Amino acid sequence: MTNWSPTVITRVMLGLAVVLSAFPLYWMLVIASRTNADAVAVPPAFLPGGNLGENIIAVLNNEDAHFLLGLTNSFIVASVVTVSVVIISTLAGFSFANLNFKGRNLLLVLVLLTMAVPLQQMGVVPLYRLMVSLEWTGTLTAVILPYLLNGFGVFLMTQYTRQAVPMELVEAARVDGAATLRIWWNVVLPAVRPGMAVLGINTFMLMWNDFMWPLIVLTPENPTVQIAITQLNARFSTNYTLIFAGTALSIIPLIAVFVAFGRQIVGGLMEGAVKA
Repeated sequence: MTNWSPTVITRVMLGLAVVLSAFPLYWMLVIASRTNADAVAVPPAFLPGGNLGENIIAVLNNEDAHFLLGLTNSFIVASVVTVSVVIISTLAGFSFANLNFKGRNLLLVLVLLTMAVPLQQMGVVPLYRLMVSLEWTGTLTAVILPYLLNGFGVFLMTQYTRQAVPMELVEAARVDGAATLRIWWNVVLPAVRPGMAVLGINTFMLMWNDFMWPLIVLTPENPTVQIAITQLNARFSTNYTLIFAGTALSIIPLIAVFVAFGRQIVGGLMEGAVKA
């Protein structure tokens, strides 16, 4: 195995990629810390101002946005859906990868077919009618229930389990007298933690940033954070400072989740590299 050292061009390109990726976040903080007049000024200001705290307080005290409630609702929705998707997908992935049963391949093909169809866009009308008939509109249940399982999570964990958990390891645990759930808990879960972390982060981000379905089934008085941000606008003008301040607050949980579970991803990659 040969050691590879990056060239000057590689370092420059990586540095440019980092700058381009970080600039939108920096610009968001610049606008969030200034007045609305500074946000539309030409030429624009490129340094942060001193109004960040004032704008954040204005966001939290905005009576039309219900921003704190939106943060709480989004955290509840994203957390419940993430836990459900990760657990069900890991169980299904273990079943498809390491258990032999009739119709396994057919069921996996059906799961893949659900990924090829835009169910949210095509099913929004019947799904909304279902929520109306169940009298769940305006509640978080209507936002959570349709997303408790998705085909991508099942497919991802199936492929990851096939690579991370050899059949010989499962058979050895079964010879030792372990039941199926015991094998999943003690053998499979420790091996697939990096995949679970990737799926968890991806699911949490998707649910946190979801806009269309919550906009349809929730009311302005009981919003998620994305709806609350849109309600920060004034009636006849756009208040960029409040919108950017609200956006800055809304990404804090995403950063916290990535920091918390990103270590699992890096640790799993390093462990795989050492084994290889």
